[in-house]
Amino acid sequence: MAPKTIMVIGAGILQLPAIQIAKQMGLITMVTDMNPRAIGMKYADIPVVVSTRDVDGTVRAARSYATHRKIEGVITVGTDASRTVAAFANALGLPGNKFEDAEASTNKIKMRRRFQEFNVPSPNFRSVWTLQDAFQAATELGSWPLVMKPSDNMGARGVMRIDSKENIPEAFHRAKEASPSGELIIEEFMDGPELSIDALIWDGNITFAGIADRVIGFEPFFVEIGHTMPSALPQEMIDDACDVMKRGIDALGLTIGAAKGDIKVTSKGAMIGELASRLSGGFMSSHTFPLSTGISSIKAALEIAMGMPPTETEPRFQKVAVERAVFCEPGQVRGITGIDAAQKVKGVADVVVHIRPGDYVHQPTCNLDKPMNVITVADTREEAVRLNDQAREMITIEIGKPVKLTHKILHDNARKLFGLVCRVCDVCDGKDCPAGVPGMGAVGTGASFRANIEALEQYKINVRSIHDVKEADTSCELFGASLSCPVLAAPITGMNLNLGGALPEEEYARIVTSGCKKAGSLGTVGDGALPKMYHAGLSAIAECGGFGVPIFKPRADFEAIKERIEASARVGCLAVGMDVDAAAFLTMDLMQQPVETKSVGQLREIIELTDLPFVIKGVMTVWDAVAAIEAGAAAIVVSNHGGRVLDNMPGALHVLPDIVSVAKGKVKVLVDGGIRSGADVLKCLALGADAVLIGRPIAVAALGGGIEGVEFYINSIRKELQNSMILTGCRTIEDIRPDVVCKV
Repeated sequence: MAPKTIMVIGAGILQLPAIQIAKQMGLITMVTDMNPRAIGMKYADIPVVVSTRDVDGTVRAARSYATHRKIEGVITVGTDASRTVAAFANALGLPGNKFEDAEASTNKIKMRRRFQEFNVPSPNFRSVWTLQDAFQAATELGSWPLVMKPSDNMGARGVMRIDSKENIPEAFHRAKEASPSGELIIEEFMDGPELSIDALIWDGNITFAGIADRVIGFEPFFVEIGHTMPSALPQEMIDDACDVMKRGIDALGLTIGAAKGDIKVTSKGAMIGELASRLSGGFMSSHTFPLSTGISSIKAALEIAMGMPPTETEPRFQKVAVERAVFCEPGQVRGITGIDAAQKVKGVADVVVHIRPGDYVHQPTCNLDKPMNVITVADTREEAVRLNDQAREMITIEIGKPVKLTHKILHDNARKLFGLVCRVCDVCDGKDCPAGVPGMGAVGTGASFRANIEALEQYKINVRSIHDVKEADTSCELFGASLSCPVLAAPITGMNLNLGGALPEEEYARIVTSGCKKAGSLGTVGDGALPKMYHAGLSAIAECGGFGVPIFKPRADFEAIKERIEASARVGCLAVGMDVDAAAFLTMDLMQQPVETKSVGQLREIIELTDLPFVIKGVMTVWDAVAAIEAGAAAIVVSNHGGRVLDNMPGALHVLPDIVSVAKGKVKVLVDGGIRSGADVLKCLALGADAVLIGRPIAVAALGGGIEGVEFYINSIRKELQNSMILTGCRTIEDIRPDVVCKV
């Protein structure tokens, strides 16, 4: 008999056990993940590169494969891909739940509404879209504390406790950043201990497959520090929690497969925090349950997914398994020691390491921010906890500047955080860019992005080797500040929308501004699609003593612009600006933030709000340059926004010479778009620019190396510029003339 095929949705570390167990069962594994480098893809018989959230793409891939081999089951473990699993099963007639029921087990608002309809104990809540909604919801709920969270994410991403109205804006923006749809939920805070419960559903029966005590910390966030299997709560509390979970399963209409519940045992009785139609992650279904009982809930779930009854659901023995995370101070990992010693401790089942030297460790705000996990097993709870503590104490994560950063280290580290939002190509030229907008790519065909590179390539450098220039001085003056080189970081915001949530907004801004300052350069920060996102950038600039420049969106609301400019002055920014070409920016539209084109009169009115030098970014024509000068700008940035606002625009260097001809001497002329080397900087300066901005490569350096990564990257560009100046006979920046380059 030919082996049967099962589809596993997801190929990360939490899905790897399902792939491995399926193969041990003799099944052919077809595995999907948007990351071709995901660990589970190496074990898959048939790896398919498609996002776990891409319902239509997954179904198309399945139907294509099913034309020559039958697929007999589909499953996911430890990730919120239940909608995809249900759509797949429904489309191919496989065992599974209805799509609308799986969706209700994924979207927290629909879940809460089901629970209300069927009188299942759960916190009172309100759905939220705007900040005003959040304040109104808090008033209606009428008591503190509350909790704000995305309606459609997992792993405690964007979840924050709110103790007063003053906390609402921060919680709102964190949740909004973490929500793919932008839909949020605010609900009552539930007191008491928390249980993590797995269940198997087959033929009308619900069998519990693991009940663990969760340990939550890092308030006001909800980071799972670990869990202990089995629970030590009194049996009546456990029974109450299981009963409530059964009612929740029935309310969601889940009739087959698995269910994972986060159940709070409150002073009012058990209440459901969340209930998903899958087995748990967090190393519970994969590690602590089999270690504690001798049986595999994943194997049972695989059997159910294939339309077979689970063969083993009764524990073979009863031990205690403990999982705890290892934490360290935020910063860049210089070294890790003690892992081998920890693994040799009696009772240590596994040490799962998520970091390596060169990575940047962040202050934990969600369950993705854990450097490593230690899992132990023993006959008693006390012994299992003691062994876990002993093993973790042996591990040291050394934080500090790495011995020597390289571009390869930065790229390798950044790839892990970006996933497929950005492939971190060796040459960032847009030719193999997987993402559009939102994302790290360009709009449409990407032609505007590529045009920046093509425009730079049209100019070649005229080398002069016979002269007396032995050293080159790259320093310059800009906005009253002395810089080590005329290279600035371009403004990038929207970590969740554009960078896949790789870093918190505040941390990215801090890394870029601090890294630039350490390199003697300037970081610019953006405004972004969320109303209060600008606070992250201004906070980072304030930390740098005002050494930075915020660039704001051309919002339709004059008072919102005024608020931002006045805040910039209070922080002591060197200058302030506006990217006028964002008047039709896609992410602003997605977040319902009105923007508009600005007339000369409107710009003049805005510029007159401040004594700070005003920068107008997004100038791509002579007439816009003239208009910016007329409005009173101190500087302009020749930029097509990295190809992110309109397709089929010229590259920045296609238009720079003409703009310089009318603007030079009247305003500072900066340029960005496709600049990737010191030689590129030299070309821009030769064509009349006073300074350049670099965007995507700075983001890679920030993710790949933190503050030190940005400092390293700016210094690398500076050294390349220095060498280029020496080879063209330019002792200072002022010596770089148009004849340094030729157009081919």
